[in-house]
Amino acid sequence: METTHTTHAPEKVNWLAEIRGLAIMLLAVLAFHSLVAKPFYIPSTSMMPTLWVGDRLVVSKYPYGWSWASASFHLLPRSSWRVWGSTPEYGDIVIPVHPTRDEDYIKRVVALPGDTIEVRGGQIILNGKPIKREVVPPVHLPFEPELMCRGVPCLSAFDAYREFGPDGKEYFAPPTWRETLPNGATYLTIDYTDQRLDNYGPKTVPQDAVFVMGDNRDESADSRAAAEESGLGGPVPLANIGGRAEFLTFSLDGSTTWNPATWFSSLRGDRAWTTLRPALAEGAATK
Repeated sequence: METTHTTHAPEKVNWLAEIRGLAIMLLAVLAFHSLVAKPFYIPSTSMMPTLWVGDRLVVSKYPYGWSWASASFHLLPRSSWRVWGSTPEYGDIVIPVHPTRDEDYIKRVVALPGDTIEVRGGQIILNGKPIKREVVPPVHLPFEPELMCRGVPCLSAFDAYREFGPDGKEYFAPPTWRETLPNGATYLTIDYTDQRLDNYGPKTVPQDAVFVMGDNRDESADSRAAAEESGLGGPVPLANIGGRAEFLTFSLDGSTTWNPATWFSSLRGDRAWTTLRPALAEGAATK
């Protein structure tokens, strides 16, 4: 019996459907990043000791409502509108956008709408009253010039506070302080040199803004610094805050290379899943 073979022409790819599916997926990712949460990378030392260069974290977009600053890649024009807007709390770590550049910063809220803030000798004074600030044992931060200095000579600032730990590694152990804000939010800061931004104000925060500072008080371009100096130029409008830092996902120490073996050896395993919500001092009221 003779066998007949039937050949079928290859099905044509519906490129329009493929492109439409890809566009829908990209829009869904953009919507999630703009409305729910997005990843964030720490490129500077301005929030040490809380955040280290190389930390990766999650920023939630909804705690303070949504504004133009919520949109990923800053696709929306600047404006003062907010949807379901609310105000950050003392101690929150937030993502303010620079007043003139589409650049995300990460800082801590230290004064709320209506507060009068002053800084004298590094001491925060809120509404005429110094906040609680006490000396604690120095934190031990890994001394990694290639990350901490970002290619700029900065060893002289750290020399007096470099030491070797029991593991033989070199650490940066600067003077460390514990601050406590009026709601009981407490956190560590480092302040190891006298510099111009140790004195500021007094300044009254507008009703639609907050005042933010970095935990590394000597290396932070924040509300104390002019916009022309890469600072935030004073209190940050609430509409310019794009979210709240929630927790670390993972952290790399800078030794990562093309070699897959370094992808694991450079992990700072003890930092993964660390919460970034401020602790509350003993006896502080909770909601």
